[in-house]
Amino acid sequence: MMLEILVLYYSRHGHVAQMAQKIARGIESVDNCQAKLRTVPPVSPVCDATEPAIPDKGAPYVTLEDLQNCDGLALGSPCHFGNMAAPVKYFLDQTSRLWLAGSLVGKPACVFTASSSLHGGQETTLLSMLPPLLHHGMLIVGIPYTETDLSNTRSGGTPYGASHFAGGNSQAILSDEEQRLCRALGKRLAETAKRLKQSL
Repeated sequence: MMLEILVLYYSRHGHVAQMAQKIARGIESVDNCQAKLRTVPPVSPVCDATEPAIPDKGAPYVTLEDLQNCDGLALGSPCHFGNMAAPVKYFLDQTSRLWLAGSLVGKPACVFTASSSLHGGQETTLLSMLPPLLHHGMLIVGIPYTETDLSNTRSGGTPYGASHFAGGNSQAILSDEEQRLCRALGKRLAETAKRLKQSL
């Protein structure tokens, strides 16, 4: 049986999208696991503004069915003042139907982020994404210190989830350590989902 892991993110400058792709590679390094990349539309300050049903570029927009049917979730957002971006929060606020049905209970989840400054609230952003997942009954997966890159990185990387330091001009590419930590997180998420599925 093929397991489908949802990699859901919002990305303004492309860094979180790049992390999502690395996490997807980690997921797909595990036998019988495939990544499903999805994004959320931006939130408009104009009440009646609409987005096209299909984005001009990048991953398709997520649906509640994508979330309901996944075997695991990797959730990513840029760091906005130490918090998740509004489009991610807006989507999560629409998931009450899944919460009422218990659709996500017992599924593994992880989080990832990018910020323009090294101390720009990466860890608080990761932590801000966890309460909705815990309310849904999801099982949180982080990065253990057995991943040696976690101790050696001079850029992003936390035990709470993968992170990236994009620089003040948002031009910094993912470091080797950041890329490996993204792949390690995706692999760990997929392995956890697989073990959980096999235990049923």
